[in-house]
Amino acid sequence: MSRHGRIRKASHAGSWYSGSGSELNKQLGSWLSKATESHAPARAIIAPHAGYCFCGACGAFAYRQVNPRSVKRIFILGPSHHVQMSDCALSGTELYETPLYNLTIDSAIYHELKGTGFFSTMSLSTDEAEHSIEMHLPYIAKVMENYQGQFTIVPILVGSLTPEREARYGQILSPYLKDPNNLFVISSDFCHWGKRFKYTYYDKSHGKIWESIEALDKMGMSIIERMDPTAFTSYLKTFQNTICGRHPIGVLLSAIDCLQSQSNGVNFNLKFLKYAQSNQCEASNDSSVSYASGALVIH
Repeated sequence: MSRHGRIRKASHAGSWYSGSGSELNKQLGSWLSKATESHAPARAIIAPHAGYCFCGACGAFAYRQVNPRSVKRIFILGPSHHVQMSDCALSGTELYETPLYNLTIDSAIYHELKGTGFFSTMSLSTDEAEHSIEMHLPYIAKVMENYQGQFTIVPILVGSLTPEREARYGQILSPYLKDPNNLFVISSDFCHWGKRFKYTYYDKSHGKIWESIEALDKMGMSIIERMDPTAFTSYLKTFQNTICGRHPIGVLLSAIDCLQSQSNGVNFNLKFLKYAQSNQCEASNDSSVSYASGALVIH
């Protein structure tokens, strides 16, 4: 696999989150201390990727469910915001920089995934421009701080996949999800509402605009909790909800579906723990982005 450079820079540090390691460490620690451990240990989490001033507190509820003692490898599935893709792509680098410490990419797993023929390699410019993966790196570094150097990461950029391709990637990744030493981080914000997002769905029966948005998001969250990939695809087709990480979520649901068809006596429980909005919209010219944090437990 071609290598574009050893380190992917923390290109959004100082703008989307603090570029100061000490300040960032304190901020993340504060959010984590205020979140409750209620659905642990997580095998997978769904968490937002906006600027920390908007979603950092919400994201803590997902990361609070992680048991760092058992985690050896962390898969990070983030949607592609800047490049049109119909597949999934791997990084061409070996290290991801964070203000806390650098994270090492698992070259052996990358080699296995590349061998399937279903993964391309993203350019360094695409890698560094994409925030959906980067916004999770400081949280990962913080949660795993006592195990620095004892775990690796597997960043995967997810394109606009068909339901069939989501199922295929779910099948490929399902053995890794089954492994209790692995953690999956699914990067997604929820509804992007407003004229600037070209999405203004409003069901007045729910009350104000922000209440309609919340009802729409929670309908989707409920379907995700049921772990039904077909129902989630149908929901997205019906309501066109602008969930930017819908394809990474679809891959996770497909991986769970694959494991459930194979496993007897194994219990899968996916639950959302926190929901937030950047702004409570009341007028047609308002806009907001929604955030949700969830965790999957397998036992």
